Amino acid sequence: MKSESSALRDFTVDSRVWLLSAVSVGVGAVATGLAVLLLRLIAIATNLFYYHRFSMQPVSPAGSPLGLWMVLVPVVGGVIVGLMARFGSDKIRGHGIPEAIEAILLHRARVDPRIAVLKPISAAIAIGSGGPFGAEGPIIMTGGAAGSLIGQWMHVTDAERTTLLVAGAAAGMSATFATPVAAILLAVELLLFEWRPRSLVPVAAASATAGILRVYWLGPGPLFAMPALAAIHGIAVFLGALLLGGLVGLVSAGMSRMMYAFEDMFERLPIHWMWWPALGGLGIGIGGLFFPRGLGVGYDNIAELLHGSAPLGLIVGILAAKSLMWAFSLGSGTSGGVLAPLLMIGGAVGALAAHLAHAPAEAQAFWALIGMGAMLAGALGVPLTAILFSLEVTHCLPALLPLTIACVAAYLVTALIMPRSILTEKISRRGYHLSREYGVDPLELVIAREVMSPRESAHDGPLPDSFIYSDETARAAAEKMATEGLQTITVVDRKSRKVSGQISLTELLRGRARSVERERERLRLFGYIPPEEGGHN
Repeated sequence: MKSESSALRDFTVDSRVWLLSAVSVGVGAVATGLAVLLLRLIAIATNLFYYHRFSMQPVSPAGSPLGLWMVLVPVVGGVIVGLMARFGSDKIRGHGIPEAIEAILLHRARVDPRIAVLKPISAAIAIGSGGPFGAEGPIIMTGGAAGSLIGQWMHVTDAERTTLLVAGAAAGMSATFATPVAAILLAVELLLFEWRPRSLVPVAAASATAGILRVYWLGPGPLFAMPALAAIHGIAVFLGALLLGGLVGLVSAGMSRMMYAFEDMFERLPIHWMWWPALGGLGIGIGGLFFPRGLGVGYDNIAELLHGSAPLGLIVGILAAKSLMWAFSLGSGTSGGVLAPLLMIGGAVGALAAHLAHAPAEAQAFWALIGMGAMLAGALGVPLTAILFSLEVTHCLPALLPLTIACVAAYLVTALIMPRSILTEKISRRGYHLSREYGVDPLELVIAREVMSPRESAHDGPLPDSFIYSDETARAAAEKMATEGLQTITVVDRKSRKVSGQISLTELLRGRARSVERERERLRLFGYIPPEEGGHN
C-alpha cells in the first residue's frame, strides 16, 4: 500500500541534506588544501625549470636568465606531461572542467583515484614549464575528484555523489580566486544541471568553507585590486559596455574556434598523441622568445590590466602572442585551464578599447574589467557567474550595472553564433550532446486529474500497489510508471480513497504537448476572449 504523501511543495528535499552538508564542509577543506598544494607545486616547478632552484616563492618565467634555452623548457614539460598521460591516465589531458562534466553525466560522478594525484602534478609541470594556462581548471577537477572519492566511499546515490563532486570543484575555485559566491553560481550554471536545495546547500557549504580557510592559507581577497571608482552612470558608459560586450562575444567565439582548429590539426598528425604536448611546448617556447610575459599563468598581467597601468605593448602582446600560444598548446592536449588566459585576453580587449579612446588610467582599468567579465560570460556561457566573479575578484561594486550589460551582451552573441561553449564542445566531440538550458519539467506543471481518463471504481476493495493520487503531478505518474515498468497507472482520489481514473502514456504525451503549444503557438491576446469565458457572455 502506498503511504500517504504530503501536499505538493516548492522543493523536494529531505533530512539527508544535513549529512551531505556536513560532509561537504570536509570536502571544502580537502579541496582548499589541494588548491594550495597545486599553487605551491606550480611555484616549485617554475623555479626548477627556469631558475634551477627549489623554492615555493611565486615567480614569473619572464625573468629567467636562460636566454635562448628557454625555448626548450616547455618542450621538456610537454614530454613529461605526454608520458604521464600515456602511462598514467589520459584524463589528465585538457582543461579539467569538461572532464568533470563528463564524469557527472556519463560515469555516475565517479572519478578515477589516479586523477586526484596525476592532474595537479601534470598541471604543475605544464604551467611551471611555461604553459600559458590557468590553474583553476586543474584545481576544479582535482577538488571534484576529491569530492567524488569521498562519495565513492560512502553509501550515497548518484545524485548525492554528484553533489559531493561539484562541492569539491566549487571549493577549489573559491580557494583559488577568493570568489565563494561565483563558485556556487558556476556550479549551478555549468556542473549541477539543476537548482535544488538538496545540491545547492552542500555546494554552498563547501564553497564557504574554502573561502574561510583561504584567508588563513593564501590571504584574503580581492585577488586583483583596482583603483577606487566613483559611481558609474551615463548613457555613454552603458552603451560602451553594450558594444564592448558584443565585441568580446565575437572574440570569445573566435578563441574557441581557433583552439579547436589547432586540436583538429594535431589530430591529423602521423605521430602518437603522447608527443603532441611536446610540439605544443615548442610553440610556447618560440612564442616566449618574442613575448616572455606570455609564459606561465600570468596573474601579474591581469593585475596590471586591472590597475590601468598596462602599456600598449603588453596589451598587444597578450592579444597577438598569448592567445596564439594558449590556443596552440592547449590544442595539443596538454594539461591546463582556460579561465586565467581568457580573463587576460578579455581584459586586454577592454584595455585596448580604452587606449584607442585615450581614456585615463582609471578608465582603462574599468574597461579592462568589463572586457574580462564579458569574455568569461561569452566563452563559458555563464553570465551570472561572470558578473559575480568579476565583482568578487576585484571588489569593484560600482561596475555592477555595466558588467551586467556587457556580460549579457557577450552571452547573447555567443549563444546565437556558437552551438556550444569552449568547454562543452569537447564533450560534443566525444559523441555526446549536452543541453545547457534548464527549465521546469512540463509534466511538473500538470496535475494528474487534468490528463487522466475518468472512470469510477468498480469495487470498494483494496487499492492496487502502484497508484498515484489525483492531486499529484503528471511527473510523479511518469516516474512511477518508469520505475515499475507500467503502461498505465491508476489514479485515486485522496479524500474518498476511490479510483477516479487512469493515466496512460497517451495522456502523459498530451500533458507534454502543452509545453510545445506554449513554445509554438503565437496569439494576439489583446481583446481575446477564451472560449470558456465567452460562453458566459
